[in-house]
Amino acid sequence: MNWYEKLNQYFPIEEMKSKEHMELLLDEKSDIYHKDEGPHHVLMYVELPDFVFIDYLFVSKDARGQGLGHKLIEKLKAKGKPIILEVEPVNYEDTDTEKRLRFYTREGFEHASSIGYRRRSLATNEVNEMEILYWSPTEESEETIYENMKKTYNEIHTYKDSELYGKSYQPASEVLTLDQENAVPKPELIQDETSDPTGKPASE
Repeated sequence: MNWYEKLNQYFPIEEMKSKEHMELLLDEKSDIYHKDEGPHHVLMYVELPDFVFIDYLFVSKDARGQGLGHKLIEKLKAKGKPIILEVEPVNYEDTDTEKRLRFYTREGFEHASSIGYRRRSLATNEVNEMEILYWSPTEESEETIYENMKKTYNEIHTYKDSELYGKSYQPASEVLTLDQENAVPKPELIQDETSDPTGKPASE
């Protein structure tokens, strides 16, 4: 079974990109879109200068309970950047959704409660709601996570969508929403004579 078949068996159809889409990303966006594959796992992720986005993480049932998922997450955390991902809301009739959420919570991920994510699937034509989880080595604001999610949506999720699927996904402004009142604020930078108005040290 190849890497795509493994992902396709594990993730619901509405969450899956086509194989052509993912191969195109690996080829044409190889500077930012990566595949980490082993006998018992497949990890697809995006790495940009200021954050990492986990597109898919699969660990085979044979290897579960051996800490493989933890090791893969630790490798990403070692990059020292915020990590973002999408998960299905918990469906108690589907134990995988609960296990997935429990795993990421155990790894220190937080729920971005102010970010809404509702996208119509091109495969099923149904609107699917997802939750955004994130881990950050710094006090990252949910507003920043929101902006990074928009970047991921535009650069990765909808990449050449009309060419690949014959139709386009909704624009990011329809799919992603931010509840400003509930957004977790980032601590204010203290301004002093060594900083410019953007908050960056004058030496930068």
